Formats: sequence, structure tokens, C-alpha cells
Amino acid sequence: MRLRNPFAGFKSPFQRETLREDGVAGLVLGVESIPDGLAGGLLATVNPLYGLYAYMFGTFTGALLTSSAFMAVQATGAMAIVVSDVPQIHDSDDPSRALFTLAIMTGLVMLIAGIFTLGSILRFVSNAVMVGFINAVGINIVLGQFDSFTGYTSDGPNRVLRAIDTIFSPLQLHWPTVLIGVATMVLIIVLEKTRLGPLGIVAGIVVTSAVVEIFGMDKVAQLRDIAEVPRALPLPGLPDLSLIPGLLIPAAALAFVGLVQGAGISANFVNPDGSYPDASRDFIGQGAANVASGFFQGMPVGGSMSATSLVTGAGAKSRQANLIAGIVMAVLVLVLGGMVGLIAMPAIAALLMVVGYRTVKPHDLISVWKTGHTQQVVMGVTFVLTMIIPLQNAVVAGVGISVILFVIRQSNQVTLKQRFVREDGVVIEQTPPDKVGAYEVIVLQPYGSLFFAAAAVFEDGLPDVDEESRGSVVILRLRGRSDMGSTFMEVLSRYGESLKLVGGKLVIVSGDDQLNKQLAVTGVTAVVGVRNIYTSDERVGATVRRAREEAVAWVAENRPGSA
Repeated sequence: MRLRNPFAGFKSPFQRETLREDGVAGLVLGVESIPDGLAGGLLATVNPLYGLYAYMFGTFTGALLTSSAFMAVQATGAMAIVVSDVPQIHDSDDPSRALFTLAIMTGLVMLIAGIFTLGSILRFVSNAVMVGFINAVGINIVLGQFDSFTGYTSDGPNRVLRAIDTIFSPLQLHWPTVLIGVATMVLIIVLEKTRLGPLGIVAGIVVTSAVVEIFGMDKVAQLRDIAEVPRALPLPGLPDLSLIPGLLIPAAALAFVGLVQGAGISANFVNPDGSYPDASRDFIGQGAANVASGFFQGMPVGGSMSATSLVTGAGAKSRQANLIAGIVMAVLVLVLGGMVGLIAMPAIAALLMVVGYRTVKPHDLISVWKTGHTQQVVMGVTFVLTMIIPLQNAVVAGVGISVILFVIRQSNQVTLKQRFVREDGVVIEQTPPDKVGAYEVIVLQPYGSLFFAAAAVFEDGLPDVDEESRGSVVILRLRGRSDMGSTFMEVLSRYGESLKLVGGKLVIVSGDDQLNKQLAVTGVTAVVGVRNIYTSDERVGATVRRAREEAVAWVAENRPGSA
């Protein structure tokens, strides 16, 4: 396996010629990330400052090391929802340290995936799984904000039941809190369509939070009620090694979600020089960002599609824009730390509900639904699991469903073709006969992935052998196959025995010496005979032609009445 140097191709991110454009884009992202980072922490049900610190250090570190010049590495909604379902974060004696340890572990998993160039593993995750998961996450984001949006804390085993209880408890709601939430939501939607653009989010939250402070709405919760916002940057800390065993599955789930989302950015945002980013190198950048976030009191982060779209839409020309955004966030915390504490909690909840609503993509759901029953089931199961069980388990289940779906597809795609060579040398392929006749020579070519799950399909496709198949030869061409496994070898042994019982034989045209060794150690060679195994060379078709000529001669010699 090829290893990747994390610093290979590293160049200075500072570009004087694009400083003006990158400065504007970085300022927009940095300012917008203050309320967005706090919202990420709230969504994860941890101290909102941990979301802000994650944005700050994740954005800056990711900008240094990702292959994608524009990827903004921040606490995504899907990852925050996963964090909110990790019991160790909320039940530990030191929840904060458990969170930071989880971020570092997530980063290490990403780094390993990047260093060992495992970017290709993401192709095993079906689109149906991701559509079901992401859309359910969007709904979870909305439902998870009902407490802060309404001022009523409901009890229930999951977000769905808590949301239902809230809806049917109108007399328990704090209506001034609801009013601030609704007003913020309206302002965000309206102001985003003005010249403010993305800064409309900031303006909407500032306006409604100011109303809460000016009019003395003491019953409306503010950020300072749940967390002290110091005018200082966080100090580094070390992880709690004793928590590592219990955090392995959540870390792997978070890494998977973050890397899948990051892969979408790698595929959709071309670098300034016209090249597409390298997925494995992006893994390394996101991993380093998580390690930095965890060491500096931040939650897990990953490639953020919305933040990347924001910084590019604001005119970014290089990765320098994300570096500037990280610096802007740090400066704002140092200068305006006390004022950040005045932000109204229903205003942050309103922002998250808007984000959750926009995460739901009905078009994607309809598109997958139209592709067939298998995709419908996979998407539906993933969606339901994401809604009712902890998300780290839903992620693992989604990966399992993807693997099972891949195995089913591969096992059903095995086909057999009978080969003929015309006198002019043209190879003709057609469906093989249902049964082997008497004194025939049949050349078979399998297509598809010949692994254990496909063995039954392969065996069903072989022509039947009975008393009327006497004296025939079946030639199986396995060129290009080097590892078929014991299950397939058992199929070959059974088929070879059935041909021997009626005076025929199985001939195998092997791909290479590795396959020959497998045939020998599994007993297939003993069944068919060493002389009936041919090894292909660089001349495509020559070995099969020789095997067929010798088989025809053998059949002629053994036919009754031959001299």
C-alpha cells in the first residue's frame, strides 16, 4: 500500500496578488462563522464556545494542508448531530475533555485514511445511503432546536418524540422566546436576499439579540446564561487516554461522515490552477484540523460544503481566504468576546433551523426513489435509523448497508458466455447451452466479480451435466483472475467431478501462477488433472485456442467407433 507524505506538494498559502479578493472573502466567512460556530456547539449540545473554537482552528489548519484550495473545514451539521448522540460526551466525569479527545481521535482516523491513500473506499458507500442519512440529519437539526426555539424543555427518548411533545404543549411554551426565534428566522431569510448576502445571517441575529437586551427580556435565554465568553483564545490541552476505547466507534463514524462530505467538496470545487483536489490529501488536511481543534478545546470538524460555497461565492481566489477567516474569528473573539455572550439562544436556534431546512433535498429523495425498489429500501432504512437511533450507530449501519448492497450487486452481475472463433478469427460470444451435450467442446468465459458471494450465481450459470453429457470437454477461461477464493474452488471441483463421472473433463485456462497455486492447494488440480490446466501468456486467445484444439482431438479419440 502506497503511503502519502502529508507535506508533499506543500506551498506557501500566502499570495500577495490575490490578497484583496481573499481578504474580502475571508472577512465575510470569518464574521459569519462566529454565530455559525456557536450554533454548531449548540447543535452538538455542548458548550457553544467549543463550536466556535472548532471553526477557528479547523478553518485555519485545514487551509494549510488540504489539497482543495477552497475547502473550509468546520463543524458540519451532520457531525454535530453525531456528537450530540455520543453518550460519553454527556455522561463522562469530564465531558469537555471527552469532547476534545473525540476530536483528536477523529483526526487521527482521518490522518490514517489519508496517509494510506484510502480515498477510494468512499466509493463503496451508495448514494441511496448518503441521501437517506443527510436528509434525516436535516430533519434532526430542525427538531433538535425546539427547546431553545420555544423555551420549553421536553422529555423523550429521541428528537422526534420530544418535538411532538413540544407541539402538543402550547401552554408550556415561552412565547417571547418563540417570537425572537421567528423574527430571527424571517430576518435571516429576508436580509440574505439584500446586498448583505451571507452577512444577513449575522445581521439578523444581531438585531434580535439587541432587542432582547434593550427591552430587558430577562426570560429569553442568552449565550452568557450557559457559557462564559472570555476575551481570550483557548489554551491547549491533552486528551484523556482512558476514554479512547469507548470513543473508537464514534470517532470512526465522525471521520466517515466528515470524509464523505469533504469528498463532495473535492469533486465539485476545482483548484485555481484547474486541477481537481486529491481526496486522500484532503483527508490529511481534515485530520490535522481535527487534531488542532481538539488540542485547542474544539469539537470535531470536517469539510463544510456551505462554508466552502460561501467563501468562493464571496470571491476567494486561493486558500489564503480561509486562513484570513480563521484570523478574523480570533480577532473578533479577542475584541468582542463580551458582546458575543449577549446573543439570544432562540436566535441561534433559528439559524440552525434554517440550516436544517436547507439540508433537506426533496429532489434527491425523489431521484433515488425512482431508481428502483432496492434503492428505496436502502434509503428508507437509513433514513428511519438516523431518525430513531444514535447517529454514530446509524452511520455504522449505513456503511453496513452499503457493503451489503455492493455484495448483492456484484454477486448478481456474474454472467457466463460461450465463445466461438470463426474461420476469419472473429470471436463470437453467445448464451451458453442449458446442458452439456455428448462429445462436445464448450468454451466458457465468465464476466463480473468472481468472489465468494457470486459463487452460487456462477454455478447456476454453468451448463448442466448428466448421463447425456458423456465424453464432453468444458473449457473455462479465467485469464485476468488471480484470487478466486475457496468457495469458487469448491464449485470448480464439483463441476469437474460431475464431468469425470460421465467420461468428460474440465479444462481450466489459468490467469497466472498465483491462481495455479490456489487450484493446487484447494484440490481442484487433483480433480481435473495437471495436464488440463493451461497457463495464459502474453498472446491473448492463443492459450484458449490451443486448449480447444487439444480438446477436440481428445473428444475425437474417445468417441465410440473412432479408430
